[in-house]
Amino acid sequence: MQEQLLNLRFASKQLQRQSVKSEQNEKREKLKAKKAMEKGNMDGARIYAENAIREKSMALNYLKLSSRIDGVASRVEQAIRMRVVTGSMSGIVKSLDKAMKTMDLAQVTQVMDRFEKQFEDLDVQGAYVEKTMSKSSALSTPASEVDLLLEQVADEHGLELAEDLHDVPIKPPVLRTPEHQQDELTARLEKLKTGGS
Repeated sequence: MQEQLLNLRFASKQLQRQSVKSEQNEKREKLKAKKAMEKGNMDGARIYAENAIREKSMALNYLKLSSRIDGVASRVEQAIRMRVVTGSMSGIVKSLDKAMKTMDLAQVTQVMDRFEKQFEDLDVQGAYVEKTMSKSSALSTPASEVDLLLEQVADEHGLELAEDLHDVPIKPPVLRTPEHQQDELTARLEKLKTGGS
């Protein structure tokens, strides 16, 4: 599965490069259209404009396809991780079965600690990926550029826009601290030791 994941990522990058090339071609065609108009060659300008529109459409199609491939790659990556976690959990469950048969409370506790650690590791990995993705999307589109574009669109279409777009508060996701999680785990372990449900 790792090989398929790499192939998907490679295909996505290739499509992104093709999109950039199409955008560059679009700019060249627009410039040609402008020059043709300056010379009075309206038929030539129309042809160049059609070419520019076609290149823009191709660039967008390449980006859409790249995005879809990225989505598939994310699902493949998640499946790979889940397979690893499932394998670890299978081993832990077998150990737990063995410990339960002997009713060695220390061994049961040790196995449960390993089991909980696997879930904590998975949560930490998920939180890290989510945090990284939110940072990268925030970095890729600066708020000032977004605000400027929204103002331009509003001006072009005669729409009113809120005065301060950038003053809108954005709530960060609330993540539990490791200390809080450890306290919960300790409480659950004590409950198990005392036989409570």
